[in-house]
Amino acid sequence: MRLMTLYELVLLVIGVMLINRCAGKGTMDQMARTSAMMRSVCMGKHKADESLIDALGRGEFADTKELKCYANCVLEMMQAMKKGKVIADSAIKQIDLLIPTEIAEPTIKAFDGCRDSANGIKNSCEAAYALLKCLHANNPRYFFA
Repeated sequence: MRLMTLYELVLLVIGVMLINRCAGKGTMDQMARTSAMMRSVCMGKHKADESLIDALGRGEFADTKELKCYANCVLEMMQAMKKGKVIADSAIKQIDLLIPTEIAEPTIKAFDGCRDSANGIKNSCEAAYALLKCLHANNPRYFFA
């Protein structure tokens, strides 16, 4: 069996998001599958250590370039960041459309509260990490990395 290319994986993620949009809010299972695809793509692209990624969910933020750029990759795929700038309104729209109702509201509040978390940070990976830390601080119960 051949491995999917990065391009094919990105198209698959977009396809899942579009299907979910047409069918209504996604389920936790659909969200987990989409998250796993993004994680796989961004881990491969930035060579982030899986144990460090797992630690993010526990609020442990290692100071490595690979992990910071992994965060940027995931947040850009989620349309929450672009070129180091937080796009909170876009992220909130995606959350409202795609994320299961039970976790959408606290996640939207977290993004709204973190919209300025990367202001003044020039490096895209550093900016993404600042947003990630803010999101965890504001919504640790429903934090996904």
